[in-house]
Parts: sequence; structure tokens; C-alpha cells
Amino acid sequence: MLTRQTSYWIFGALLAIACNDAAPEKTPDYQHLEGKKPVSEPLVSHIYTADPSAHVFNNRVYIYPSHDTATGINSENDNGDHFDMQDYRILSMDSIGGKVTEHGVGLTLADVPWAGRQMWAPDAAEKDGKYYLFFPAKDKQDIFRIGVAVGDKPEGPFTAQPEAIKGSYSMDPAVFKDDDGSYYMYFGGIWGGQLQNWDAQNNYTAGDQLKKPEEIAALPRIAKMDSTLLEFAETPREVQLVDENGNLFKELDNNKRFFEAAWVHKYNGKYYFSYSTGDTHLICYAVGDNPYGPFVYKGVVLKPVAGWTNHHSITQVNGKWYLFYHDVQLSGKTWLRNVKVTELKHNADGSIETIDPYYN
Repeated sequence: MLTRQTSYWIFGALLAIACNDAAPEKTPDYQHLEGKKPVSEPLVSHIYTADPSAHVFNNRVYIYPSHDTATGINSENDNGDHFDMQDYRILSMDSIGGKVTEHGVGLTLADVPWAGRQMWAPDAAEKDGKYYLFFPAKDKQDIFRIGVAVGDKPEGPFTAQPEAIKGSYSMDPAVFKDDDGSYYMYFGGIWGGQLQNWDAQNNYTAGDQLKKPEEIAALPRIAKMDSTLLEFAETPREVQLVDENGNLFKELDNNKRFFEAAWVHKYNGKYYFSYSTGDTHLICYAVGDNPYGPFVYKGVVLKPVAGWTNHHSITQVNGKWYLFYHDVQLSGKTWLRNVKVTELKHNADGSIETIDPYYN
């Protein structure tokens, strides 16, 4: 049941939707944030955005989020049917804390020949003056695939390839460019992301075969991209995510095992693989010596946010590192989220300081 104050805020958010250039406003109360105040405010309030993948292109920060909309689905389920995104809206700003520009529609579901529904969390990359938007969507058989669209500007518009990337599946593509100019895609997500339907040899098995508590947890995937960035250069393989003794996590280790939202950044020569644990709502990280891993679990990047999902990216801007993430400050609804940013700090030993998204 909505309180009078919460209703006032939702009305304000809806009003902002009608005013495309309206600046984000502060929440009059934080009831759906469990009485706590957030460490950062939404970057935009006129649309709902989530799953932010941030990059610096041409000395400007670009954010590639998914675009949440009110779909009329009132109940949530583990398959994520209440996340029915139809397009992508790219955001940008000159600097952290600067004015945010929303560039309009960069790509729509209707413009992707192979896609059927649900354009979930995207990512982007640049090569030789071209910009590539990587995105998951369910195909006409309702199986998640990963597509790529190409544009001349970081904000698009983007033109989708006629087919999904051959050999791609599941969701949450994250493309990492290494220092030698190689590009790697990390992807995968269990439950609604369908990773549990694919075995280690990339074979599809019908039905949702979720792991049992004592079984080894599902692992994210990696594939090197070819020189065009339109296809894989190799067969996808599993990314080994292990504890300090080299052991793979079991499904019951759900405060450490992989669920979704893979992201890689490089710091002091080490590869940091960060990810969401899903049903325990943490962003964790593990460290390795090469893009393929294995990655050894090190700790928590971000504690749980308001709303069921937790999804992020980590990017360096003007010599500082930042965590981009989302919560539900604007709406209080899991499927109507808003993207945020806060500073991320590496300690002298390379560990990451855990971020609490709220304070009392």
C-alpha cells in the first residue's frame, strides 16, 4: 500500500517522464529504502534505467543501460517476465557529477530482425572509429541470444546485424578490451537468463535444469571476439571462479557463486572479474592473471541495493575509479529501476573497499 509521501514521489517521477529535460529530484522520503539514505542520486529521473555499462569514449562518459518500462505485469517471477524492455536509451556526461544527456533511442526491438522480446542488459565497445552495441534478447523461439549493432557515434543510432552472434546464448554480455587490443566477451546468467540450460560444451538442454545445492554452480562464459567484433573468434568456454584453495563454488555457496552481471576491469596488471550473486543480492569480485582466469574470490564490491536485482560496471574516469549501479529509489518497484554512480577505491594491496549503497 502506498503512503501519501511515496505517492507524491511517484507522481513527481511520472511528471518528470513528461518533461524530457527535467533534472533529477531528491526523494522526499526513503521509506522503500528501509529508512536509509542513498550515497548517490539517480543520474536521470525522466525514464527508468538499469544495468549500467559505462565507458569513456572521446573523453566523455557514456552509459549503456537497459530501459525499464511499466509493462502492466503486476507479479514478479524467477524467469523475469516483468522485465520486458523494448529499446535502449544511451546516457552521457562530460564528467562524473556533470549534467547528464539522454540521447534518445539508440536501438529498438522492432529493428532487430531475429529478436522476439526482452532486450536486457547491454554493453558497448569502440574499434577503429566504429561503436558496437552488444545486447541480449530472446529470439523467436524464446531462447536468449546475444546480438550486436553498429553505429558511427557512441550514442548511436545503431544498426543491428541480421542474425545473433553465432554460438551465443544466455545474457549480460560484457566486452573487455585488453591492453594488446584483444576483445573478449563475458556472458551468462542463471534463472531467467537460461544459462542453466546450456552445458559446458555449449549444448542446449531443454527445460530449466537449475543446479542442486551440492552441485558445482553454473559458471560464466568467455569468448574472444574476432577482428570485426561481430562474431566469436573461438568456441565459448567456462570461466573458472574459485575460492582461495582453488575449489569451484557449489550452488549452496550463493553468497559467492556466480549468478549474472559479469564485468572485467584491469588494475595494476591484474584482471578483476566482478559479478552479481543474484538471490543474495551482492556484487562480488575475484582476481586473475589473464582474461580467461581462473579468478580467485576476494570479497564484496557492493552490498545489496533496494530492489531485487543488483547489476553494475566499473570504469576509470580521469584517474579515479567509479562503480555504476542501480536501485529502485524512484519507484520502489523491482522492474522500474534507476542508474547511479559512486566512487570505487582500490586499497594498497589491490583489494576493493566494500561500498554500502545507503547510510543511516
